[in-house]
Amino acid sequence: QVQPLESGGGLVQPGGSMRLSCAASGRTTTAWFRQAPGKEREFVAAIRWMGGNTYFANSVKGRFGISKDNVKNLVFLQMNSLKPEDTAAYYCASSRNTVIQSAISDRRSYSYWGQGTQVTVSS
Repeated sequence: QVQPLESGGGLVQPGGSMRLSCAASGRTTTAWFRQAPGKEREFVAAIRWMGGNTYFANSVKGRFGISKDNVKNLVFLQMNSLKPEDTAAYYCASSRNTVIQSAISDRRSYSYWGQGTQVTVSS
């Protein structure tokens, strides 16, 4: 499987938590992006499969976590203290090539994209 496949998502109250999963194989780096209506797709977090280095957007740092399961080829996005502004379609993306650190948040670094899963934060 090359194209990532997301699962999870749904409706959650402000301050709540949610975990997204992404099935991704044959990759060096897997990232999560999100896109709210009328806005550009933005970087959320990324993880390297070798070494496990993680990267986060400033807007989610301290609230979101990213982890992986090497056996099941899964990447998880743990979202805590969710805010209404976190509402968006969340996309999993992967690269088979090495992604340099300065390009980790660049959409163009990733060739394989999932279909997205909607996360709505609302009371």
